Amino acid sequence: MTSGTTPPLVVAEAERRSQEVTDWAARAGWVVGLLLFVLLVFWLMREGWKWRATLQGDLPELPPLPSGAHEPRLRLTGRYHGTTTAGRWLDRIVAHGLGVRSRAELALTGAGVWVVRPGATDFLIPADRMRGARLDKGIAGKVLTEGGLLVITWEHGDRLLDSGFRSEHPVEHAEWIEALGAFSPFDEAGPDGPTRTTGTIRTTGKTPQEGAR
Repeated sequence: MTSGTTPPLVVAEAERRSQEVTDWAARAGWVVGLLLFVLLVFWLMREGWKWRATLQGDLPELPPLPSGAHEPRLRLTGRYHGTTTAGRWLDRIVAHGLGVRSRAELALTGAGVWVVRPGATDFLIPADRMRGARLDKGIAGKVLTEGGLLVITWEHGDRLLDSGFRSEHPVEHAEWIEALGAFSPFDEAGPDGPTRTTGTIRTTGKTPQEGAR
């Protein structure tokens, strides 16, 4: 071997170690870039949420749960999947905590539908504000199986809203529709207001209390 000449194996080992350092630097760069991208996405989502809440600032505070004992006609335990403008399943309502998905316990009483949400705001859907219910498969960007969602339509302020719930036992949804009265915002409005569908009988101009009895 000529004096002063570096052995090939030593050169190869040095190149390998140099390559390893270069790879780690590239990987670190990718990780940092990915983290920054994720943070940017979450920041944009947060700002979009705040902007939507600002646009919905005209929505009144949610009706609180009434005090005193109220014997429920029906109960439901499951999840609250969100609220939207009636008939527009992607137009999410986020004001006053309505945009927060959570577990939920529902109770139908003479006062209306009690919505108890652990970790989120409880609220009442008053009996005189309810317009009825229907089965659907999606709300606020959440898609479930066909007919797997109970959607209650109600008035709040000057808006008609859809609130979506899924029971732990979806077979219970039919009882709620029977009790509240079937209603779809897609139905054509008659001369006396929106058309309510109850079973196979279609009538117009019924008061909300009739659907809640």
